[in-house]
Amino acid sequence: MSEKASAEIRLRDNTESTAILGEYNRNLKEIEKAFSAQIVARGETVHIEGEPGEVEKVRSLFEKLLDIVESNHIPSATDVRYLISQIRSGNSIEGALSDVVRVTHWGEEIRAKTVGQHRYVQAMRENDIVFSIGPAGTGKTYLAVAMAIDYLKKEKVKRIILTRPAVEAGEELGFLPGDIQAKVSPYLRPLYDAIFDMIPATEFEKLTEHGRIEMAPLAFMRGRTLNNSFVILDEAQNTTSIQMKMFLTRLGFNSKAVITGDVTQVDLEDGVSGLASVHAILSGVRGISFVNLNKADVVRHPLVARIIEAYEQDEERKARARNAQQAAPHS
Repeated sequence: MSEKASAEIRLRDNTESTAILGEYNRNLKEIEKAFSAQIVARGETVHIEGEPGEVEKVRSLFEKLLDIVESNHIPSATDVRYLISQIRSGNSIEGALSDVVRVTHWGEEIRAKTVGQHRYVQAMRENDIVFSIGPAGTGKTYLAVAMAIDYLKKEKVKRIILTRPAVEAGEELGFLPGDIQAKVSPYLRPLYDAIFDMIPATEFEKLTEHGRIEMAPLAFMRGRTLNNSFVILDEAQNTTSIQMKMFLTRLGFNSKAVITGDVTQVDLEDGVSGLASVHAILSGVRGISFVNLNKADVVRHPLVARIIEAYEQDEERKARARNAQQAAPHS
């Protein structure tokens, strides 16, 4: 028989106990299903017993949940499931859910919810140019906007510039009705959605009126030098290599640029993305960071991560079939 181990977690009070174990022990049930250790919660004490490896995993999970609650955040069922999946996979959970980026205008804390998001936030703080590459729902745009608003509010920059390439559904700006603001608004809708979480619409209008927040299509960046600015290029997979170089060389003094995109969602007619090729060119350049996010960093509905995984598996099947066809002897 293998040696058994045990550990004990002390909770401060009933409020902390409910926050960690969940209403009606919802979180505790998730943890019990995920690990083969025996977990007994009585009052404000959690006793863990089982194989040493399993006990250590459960103990580290409860310690992390304690840290999160002590930072004034009540972990959701999704948070708990994410932490469980990371610990079971042997991955680090350092920084997950503990890094507050910004507080929304209704008082909700915007946190880096995953380890990948924590790396992304740290990269934005430490580098002048950051590339964030990953699938939908990983918080690429949302966290960039939160960081930009934080920098503007703290007077670290004088303005925010938000831009996207106008490549979508076969339409071009010249064929859309209205003035330039009306033409570009549909392309920038995701950026608007993120901003309105950070600041009220009235404040946004005032900041826009005074030039503190600017939204423009990527074509309007040519010839400019962007000083004292936090610049976000969204949907960068739809830039050409020439556009990417043009954008990156706009950066002026005391400025940051964050470039976000998903290289599996290229809408360019020739399919050649400036975002897909930039890593080979700029990797290793001091002051530039590349952060790759994946399905583990998806913070939308749990189905989104499963959809992404299904598409990845389909791509892998197609790649195997192509390789097998190429390797087959010609008749």
